[in-house]
Amino acid sequence: MSEKLRCSWCQGDPLLEAYHDNEWGIPANSDDELFERMSMQIFQAGLNWKMILTKRENFNRAFQGFRVAQVAQFGDGELQELLGDAGIIRNRQKLTAVLHNATVIREIQKEFGSFQKYLDLLPNKLSELQTALRKRFKFMGPEVTRMFVFNIGKIPPPHEKQCWRYQRKSV
Repeated sequence: MSEKLRCSWCQGDPLLEAYHDNEWGIPANSDDELFERMSMQIFQAGLNWKMILTKRENFNRAFQGFRVAQVAQFGDGELQELLGDAGIIRNRQKLTAVLHNATVIREIQKEFGSFQKYLDLLPNKLSELQTALRKRFKFMGPEVTRMFVFNIGKIPPPHEKQCWRYQRKSV
């Protein structure tokens, strides 16, 4: 039995391979999952992706499974708890951005029915997505947004030619 060939950034690491094979570029199943993926991209900014995946259980515990409705209710007390939680990334700017973004997603859900429906209405052009998401959300700069839209499959992520998930672009 031959081993699947993957993108070089994940090849040989079981945690990264599982993420690459089962999540990277695959649409989310719920608004809560979209929120988790957005948040994980925010926490990853400037850090190693494996570190974030290693702490994923801790993030899920700290953010109550990334349930948007619950995180949107977090206040100063919960922020202080998060800042003291050694199991997660304790960057105040990233934490406050995630809490803010939960409230924005709740507003979007009321306006559009779901976060997914809102995202579906946005164009599939990266520069326009970056502009649209930056207007509403915190800590969604060009690179974080690029990785988020790749993560959720809004724009198919690039895979290296040797990767089993690579798809040649038609001309």
